[in-house]
Amino acid sequence: MAETGHSAGEYITHHLQNLTVCKVDGEWAAGSHCQGQFYALNVDSMFFALALGLLLTVVFRRVAKRATTGVPGRLQTAIEMVVGFVDQSVRETFHGRSNLIAPLALTLFMWVFLMNLMDLVPVDWLPWAAGAVGVPYLKVVPTTDVNITFAMAISVFILTLFYSVKIKGIGGFAKELTLTPFNHWAAIPFNFVLEGVSLLAKPVSLSLRLFGNLYAGELIFLLIALLGIWQLPLHFAWAVFHVLIIVLQAFIFMMLTIVYLSQAHEHH
Repeated sequence: MAETGHSAGEYITHHLQNLTVCKVDGEWAAGSHCQGQFYALNVDSMFFALALGLLLTVVFRRVAKRATTGVPGRLQTAIEMVVGFVDQSVRETFHGRSNLIAPLALTLFMWVFLMNLMDLVPVDWLPWAAGAVGVPYLKVVPTTDVNITFAMAISVFILTLFYSVKIKGIGGFAKELTLTPFNHWAAIPFNFVLEGVSLLAKPVSLSLRLFGNLYAGELIFLLIALLGIWQLPLHFAWAVFHVLIIVLQAFIFMMLTIVYLSQAHEHH
């Protein structure tokens, strides 16, 4: 429920503000002092992203160490289903040979899913608890921070470049950028611009797709929270639908990563 004394605009703006720290004139600053600063750290996004990554690591490691060939428990069964689903997706999409792709795809799918899942926590609970201990701002959904989604997309982009050069060689990768789609020396400038834009569009689209969908979902939850006593049934209804978005966006991020890395392994 919106805090008393806040207008709708102030309430939404407050909830969309990250807990940010930065250095201004050599001194550490926070909050509004960091507006317009290029080098700033969104502490809340980093905290929840790392905490959920650690949770993912601990849970999967525990299940792996306690895995049994007999009748598995519910958690082991659920994880085996996810692993089997990701493995099948990799087998159907990735046509090269690599021991990295399947573990990477599994990690990205589960990590993005857990970060997206934080969107189902009622929007006032954790910020209210943080405010009670003196923390003025708190965003709990890391994937609504474009810095997080861009960081993940750039990591995938770097891997794509690495495998493109490793598999095809520098010459092969250069030919791919300059002699595709028109295999003629006169078309090299046109090909380079076309392929360069296509290459750079991959991390941009990968990050902005995830960010845009989750940011819009969070904004709808905030609008519902302004409705007072009507927010509970509407929150539940939107949350049920939003579960599909949460899973779908994690799946899309994983599949595009597999596709990009598969293209990097292909010889033309």
